[in-house]
Amino acid sequence: MIMKSMNDKAVVEQQYKNADKLNIRIALHEKYSTNKVPFGDWIISNYDIKPESRVLELGCGTGSIWKNHLQLLDNGSTAILSDFSEGMLEEAKHNLGEQPNIEYQVIDIQDIPYEDNSFDVVIANMMLYHVPDLKKGLSEVARVLKEEGTFYCATYGENGIIQYFEELLHEYGANNDMNKSFTLQNGAGKLGEYFGDVERLDREDGLAITNLDDLIEYIYSSTRMMSVADVDRNTLEKILRSRMIDG
Repeated sequence: MIMKSMNDKAVVEQQYKNADKLNIRIALHEKYSTNKVPFGDWIISNYDIKPESRVLELGCGTGSIWKNHLQLLDNGSTAILSDFSEGMLEEAKHNLGEQPNIEYQVIDIQDIPYEDNSFDVVIANMMLYHVPDLKKGLSEVARVLKEEGTFYCATYGENGIIQYFEELLHEYGANNDMNKSFTLQNGAGKLGEYFGDVERLDREDGLAITNLDDLIEYIYSSTRMMSVADVDRNTLEKILRSRMIDG
């Protein structure tokens, strides 16, 4: 069983009580990604939502991934967009508005309030590493997913931007203790305990960042960088500027 301490749980709840910090991080990727196909567009391009499907998204966040893709539900399908944070859910409602085939609910993946075999599609992107009891969460997904249904879940790799920052800012208190409970490196094995057919799809990307203010805001917004929050902006800018190459 993979558990977080109550302190870790409180940090996550504080981080996601509203969309402000998440929007800062999303904006950095949208502005500076070297892969010109937006992350959300790539994810949703892999969805196969058949006519009259019942869809459940867990941890929908701001709902922005659906903003230009609501037509995927125009085939008689319905979707429940959920998050454990009421603040996030309010942001999703604001972004998408009231839709005849979308319902918004506060749901904890560890205790999904639906009967067995309820959904054709379940989605949980960029959130499984936050689940205190991952085994319980995955077993709940498997329970409510129909036998021929599909579970979509995106995650990160273990050698990304946060690890870079932790190494760069180690002397200022950034700890290299990245949450590796569900990553590209180990996720398939964990899914294999609950789902019979697991397929991994990789999206190659990088960040070519030209504005240090944007990067500093990203650092201050990140849970992993909370110990760096007291470092003044001038110091951060000096450190980051020393790593710039041709701007």
